[in-house]
Amino acid sequence: MPDIDPMSQETLERLRAGKLAGARRLDLSAGLTRFPAEIFDLADTLEVLNLSGNRLQDLPADLGRLHRLRILFCSDNDFDHLPESVGDCPALEMVGFKANRIAVVPAQALPARLRWLILTDNAIGDLPPALGERPALQKLMLAGNRLKALPDSLGQARRLELLRLSANEFSCLPPWLTRLPRLSWLALSGNPLPWHRPSPAPLPVVAWSALTMGDRLGGGASGDIYRVRCADGPMAGDELALKLFKGAVTSDGLPQDELTACLCAGEHPALTTPVAVLGGHPQGVQGLLMPLLPQGYVNLAGPPSMDSCTRDVYPEGWVIGSGPVRQLLSDMASALAQLHDRGIMHGDFYGHNILWQPDTGQARLGDFGAASLLPQDEPALVRSLLALDVRAFGCLMEEMIERCRDADPSWLAQMASLRDACLADNPDHRPEMADVAAWLR
Repeated sequence: MPDIDPMSQETLERLRAGKLAGARRLDLSAGLTRFPAEIFDLADTLEVLNLSGNRLQDLPADLGRLHRLRILFCSDNDFDHLPESVGDCPALEMVGFKANRIAVVPAQALPARLRWLILTDNAIGDLPPALGERPALQKLMLAGNRLKALPDSLGQARRLELLRLSANEFSCLPPWLTRLPRLSWLALSGNPLPWHRPSPAPLPVVAWSALTMGDRLGGGASGDIYRVRCADGPMAGDELALKLFKGAVTSDGLPQDELTACLCAGEHPALTTPVAVLGGHPQGVQGLLMPLLPQGYVNLAGPPSMDSCTRDVYPEGWVIGSGPVRQLLSDMASALAQLHDRGIMHGDFYGHNILWQPDTGQARLGDFGAASLLPQDEPALVRSLLALDVRAFGCLMEEMIERCRDADPSWLAQMASLRDACLADNPDHRPEMADVAAWLR
């Protein structure tokens, strides 16, 4: 049974007392087994409804009365189907039903204006053709299901940019997948694809008992990162960063696949890759030890918001000098080129996964949660998949060029030309990452 949030309980009481008139957002995680009818009293203003962490199994048939609702979260409940009434909400763009027991997705449950659909960690074996008939569809998260195929109608999803298919049952990929003109972020690991993949290089093992834990440095969907000091062995006395994996299906895929991709990536000055693996954790938790970055490194961007959907968020008015831009893009192109040379598609190449030094532009790429090891014996398929990372790099170039204020016009024009090549709708027309890296050097 989900934990009841005391604040949500108070919110529920205020809702039932009619004290939330005019609310645009409502968050309720109060052990609900029924949809509170008082929510309809907010129909003229409510835009975001979060009912995650309850015990709901269905939604009312007249949910469409919430005519201003744009965003609906119902993750961590007990749904075994996506309610058809979800599709009746005329303004609904973002739908999230992660970690339920959903096996059935009716066509009628897909809103006409659907832009972002999250069905991670369910039991879905089939999706309706209507999914490809939602022209605004931009982001589709399906990791951790039982899918063996996608509806061919998705081949017409011209605006689809991010797709998560990890930890399903795909044994082959649809031929149209890599031809989608805007697809830039794709996760495929954890599927029974009959690919001959590269093998990870072995790394030293550091025992849990040899580590002294320090403060938490950060983390994400797949795990948390801590500062640690090693007491003995070849790294005795070293301060390192330890990533402890959570061991569950994330929106990107399985932690084991992230670990394998990290091990295959190899060392590179612009990659955050491991120097050792963790052994002997008392709960059997997997972990990686990585070099601790010098002080001054910060995240380049914030992750996409509900409004930006697939694009990173930067502080309002933020600008960057041409010197740091050159260094940043050169580092990132070189890092991606090494991954591609080793048969790895990063799958999540974003500013929010880049740590950088703002004064110099020196940068490190991390977070391999969506990375995929590609077949070593299918060069045409590999090139078409790696072209997705190239488009993601073009997105970063676009964001940097928009914010660069002191660049030489001729250099800026050349950068714009390279950006356009990376963003080409036809993947065959995009350059390879090694060529981009050579030009930027």
